[in-house]
Amino acid sequence: MRVGLIVDSACDLPYEFTRKHNLFILPVTAHIDRKTYIDVHDPVQTQEFYQRGLLQKGLHAETEAFTTQQIHDLFMEKIVTQFDVAICETVTRSRSLIYQNATLAMNSVMANYHEAREAAGRSGKFSMRVIDSKQIFAGQGLLAAHTLRLIEQKLSKNALRQEVETFADKIHTCVIPRDLHYIRERARRRGDKSVSALVAFLGKALNITPVIFGQGAEGQPVAKTRHFDVAVERVMNYAIGRVEAGLLTPYVSLSCGMSWTEIEALPGLNRLRDACEQHGVELLLSQMGITSSIYIGPGSLCLALGAEPHAFSDFQ
Repeated sequence: MRVGLIVDSACDLPYEFTRKHNLFILPVTAHIDRKTYIDVHDPVQTQEFYQRGLLQKGLHAETEAFTTQQIHDLFMEKIVTQFDVAICETVTRSRSLIYQNATLAMNSVMANYHEAREAAGRSGKFSMRVIDSKQIFAGQGLLAAHTLRLIEQKLSKNALRQEVETFADKIHTCVIPRDLHYIRERARRRGDKSVSALVAFLGKALNITPVIFGQGAEGQPVAKTRHFDVAVERVMNYAIGRVEAGLLTPYVSLSCGMSWTEIEALPGLNRLRDACEQHGVELLLSQMGITSSIYIGPGSLCLALGAEPHAFSDFQ
């Protein structure tokens, strides 16, 4: 039984990791300055976006989920013909239509896959499940990495789905937005009033950088610093402390919306690398993808790990 894992392009993972494990990327459409791009998490395209400064045009950039028909066609062509079982993990349904559209596409595929599968010479039935990751960016990447470990254990379809859904509730995420004004404008366009104009103004006027922490996409400010590097140092200290205390899966996922030169200069990154190496944890370090960077703003950072309930302040 061949099991395939699908993630959308809001999922941040190192390119070599996705290629090694044959992850299928469900694209997202990006509209930037009246031009349309298809984000398939191609590292060359992503690097070009950073170099050309396209991701700095945040207020004129939007993302759009593939339609149900587009997803249906991709599933029929790329998934039904290659796998016996497929799991599609999407960015949290509270922030995107990807889950909804993928679910509708799955229902259509399940009713019509037989002919395509027969034409491809694959015997037996096909089954599929769309799962709301409840995560964003690095958090979604962490769930995908853990799912791959579960797939290697050859669990039954039902047991695999249950384990994935259970683990999704144990992912803790830290987000450092680089520009609160950017976040507020993006939220306003979506009708999300969770970031007030006052908070955005204070962040811009006083150079305040918050650390947002929580389970999955539902985070709250837990620290307020005057400089981005100070916020990064606090997140690195948290991650190191949590690695030393023990994790539920041997991965830490870290995605950064900046050039690789800027990423390598992040304070505390090498200390985190050392802690991960000492404790048998793989650091999944990636450049934030086009979709993620548009959503949260260039220059931002997202870190995720799996652990039992705890507070950010426990590891400061």
